[in-house]
Amino acid sequence: MRISWITEDPTPATVNYGTSPGKYGFSASGSTSSYQYVMYQSGEIHDVVIGPLKPQTIYYYRCGSDSAPEFSFKTPPPQLPIRFAIAGDLGQTEWTSSTLEHISQSNYDVLLLPGDLSYADTNQPVWDSFGRLVQPLASQRPWMVTQGNHEIEKIPIIHSDTFTSYNGRWHMPFEDSGSDSNLYYSFDVAGVHVIMLGSYTDFGSSSAQYGWLKADLKKVDRKKTPWVVVLIHAPWYNSNTAHQGERESIDMKASMEDLLYGARVDVIFAGHVHAYERFTRVYKGQANNCGPVHITIGDGGNHEGLATKFLDPQPNISVFREASFGHGELEVVNATHAQWTWHRNDDDELVASDTVWLRNLTSDPACEV
Repeated sequence: MRISWITEDPTPATVNYGTSPGKYGFSASGSTSSYQYVMYQSGEIHDVVIGPLKPQTIYYYRCGSDSAPEFSFKTPPPQLPIRFAIAGDLGQTEWTSSTLEHISQSNYDVLLLPGDLSYADTNQPVWDSFGRLVQPLASQRPWMVTQGNHEIEKIPIIHSDTFTSYNGRWHMPFEDSGSDSNLYYSFDVAGVHVIMLGSYTDFGSSSAQYGWLKADLKKVDRKKTPWVVVLIHAPWYNSNTAHQGERESIDMKASMEDLLYGARVDVIFAGHVHAYERFTRVYKGQANNCGPVHITIGDGGNHEGLATKFLDPQPNISVFREASFGHGELEVVNATHAQWTWHRNDDDELVASDTVWLRNLTSDPACEV
């Protein structure tokens, strides 16, 4: 588990941890970095990897000095079942707070975020306030993220680099999956292989990301990880009037859809559109029983509000769509079945506003590759 935290003053990049409150039998040290963005100088960003850890175990830990507060987190299970919470385009509004409150009640194991985190949009202190907002949850469970357009933060002439703050603050384990970029990577958890793709870095057939994805899919052992889940930011399928015709959707789909279809990817989650929409299994614009289910879950609560206008009539491949804030949960029950539920913030957490059972594609004889 990687633990990252930020301080104003220098402190040791050390995490003390153990399985009982106040008793830290283990210790690990890491690195400290910082970044400059125009006139803004970040705090001290500490980055420590701890382990090996036991699965499905609560660990208590303290970051830096002996006077630091104690936190705790729970490691994911070693095998199925596992529950993912999924929310995109979070931001920092009252809607966001409601989404996080719902997620905190869901007893999830890992959170997946398909891009657009803080909505700092070059205003760097907003990254700090986002960290404080999500800390109660992100300190307790693994949060795995990929980037969206709001993470780019490039200013012509003044700040020519992209993803400076995102890469500085949200270091994902890309090296472990053979990726050369924090913008795309993969990891295994329980019986699920999760692939995080970058909608805002090169994705053409000659790109490093394409080559990495092709190699990563070849390495997947569906006996060990029967489920394969992919996250992107800009949706490849979308019947909302918002974000139609963008190259990050159209060109990335044209480049990579064949790869994911051929690998029998089970589900593809996206954000970007501030609404919820679930498609049937689809490939090349048509319903296809061996294609992935596409789900847009960009309704986490950001300040831009909801995308309330959908195309009329509703396409046949679009099964459920609604412009409400909320989050989703993917409970992978076993090697063959998973349940997806969408929970709108207006309802009690126990109420599922949309739900569907998914069958793993490798368990369907008709979809054998």
